[in-house]
Amino acid sequence: MNEESQASLFPPDALSQPYMTADASIQAALGGFDQHMENEGFSLNTRKAFVSDIRLLGKYLGIGQPIGEIGTKNLNDFLNWLVYERGVPCSRKSYARRVTTLKVFFGWLHESGVLATDPSTAVIQISVSSPLPDIPSDAEIERALAITQSLREGFEGKKPDVRPHLLLTLLLQTGIKKGEAMTIVPNHIDREDPQAPYLFVRYKNPRMRYKERKIALETEWLDILEEYLELYDPPDTLFTCTARNLEYILSDVGEAAGLMQGRLSFENLRWASALRDYQEGVEPNEIRDRLGLSKITWRETKSKLDRLVELRGPG
Repeated sequence: MNEESQASLFPPDALSQPYMTADASIQAALGGFDQHMENEGFSLNTRKAFVSDIRLLGKYLGIGQPIGEIGTKNLNDFLNWLVYERGVPCSRKSYARRVTTLKVFFGWLHESGVLATDPSTAVIQISVSSPLPDIPSDAEIERALAITQSLREGFEGKKPDVRPHLLLTLLLQTGIKKGEAMTIVPNHIDREDPQAPYLFVRYKNPRMRYKERKIALETEWLDILEEYLELYDPPDTLFTCTARNLEYILSDVGEAAGLMQGRLSFENLRWASALRDYQEGVEPNEIRDRLGLSKITWRETKSKLDRLVELRGPG
């Protein structure tokens, strides 16, 4: 079934449509589920993986199995089959994702009123947790900012260089990824209202357009930007060097600030930015939107932020 036919069978408001009942088969529910995930901003890869997982459930129970006749025991038996009986390796990570798929799928059916109860609430979960990021502390970030500010002003007879300060402050304010930083062009920064500037994170790939977003910038950051533009006059993208060179800049700043090697990285600064906002009471959905995360990815991210707050204290 192609995407066009799915859209006609399961429109965006399919949750409220009376024809979706507990008698519907797994196969019949799949189109509506995929449309629901698209409406919720799930990434294409996540949608494909979740649909594949539900098809696998259909293979086990029968693709024509009515969704209203699927109970918790059926789901636990399915998970047991995946691990011990299917004959295909099922890693702990794959197992965890498939449990998440079941919870999202049946949670959607329950919340929509199609199912009176959610059979996935009591499925057996094997905890799979990636390690917490080793992000720099507030004190370490302050030392790094002091280094970049000194580079900006020029010291020990060296020529002023504003690029390290621009990069570090941008990452701390926005939490953008390395690839997103590399594709910024000056007109992606809206300076029409100097009191409310913002960065527009754009993607050339149409499939990634759902990740595009506007991120507010601090007014003072525009002064740093003006210095940088005057110094480098970038002909295209904001950063005229390679991504590797930007990594070297962060590494050199971290070393000068006395940080452990690799501590001042794009990924760690992304986490540091999110944690700072989280500790300051910024609404979780606002942080999720700023980071460009799907609701599924945000669940694990928020869990890690909670653990980081516990380890570090409220800040």
